Amino acid sequence: MREDAGAHAPDRASGTVYYNGACPVCRAGIESQRRRMEACGVSDIAWIDVHAHPDAALEVGTSLEAVRERLHVRAADGHIDVGADAFARLWALTPGQRWGARLLRVPGVGPAARLAYDAFARLLYRWNRARKHW
Repeated sequence: MREDAGAHAPDRASGTVYYNGACPVCRAGIESQRRRMEACGVSDIAWIDVHAHPDAALEVGTSLEAVRERLHVRAADGHIDVGADAFARLWALTPGQRWGARLLRVPGVGPAARLAYDAFARLLYRWNRARKHW
């Protein structure tokens, strides 16, 4: 997977994804999402692995550990989505996945998805730390 560090200026990308490439589960999910988006013609997203580029976490105004734990997506307008909302932003840009973004707007579904994502992300973060992936 090509790394786009440095290629995420607002005039060059419609958004920037900040993910933890040291986590095998996270990396696999991001690689799959990126392939899906590029296959649909969505190619103006910058993909930043914060494990390889730890200072990039500052671009979303948080700590490296926060980005290692939960996916962050910065839109071209500077808005930052985290966790389930970050995935919803990616899905909204991807033909065939837009239904997932719409589903998270259904009353009750969004909050439940955020709780589930946050709980899973916390457990996955702890698992990765215990396995010394970073």
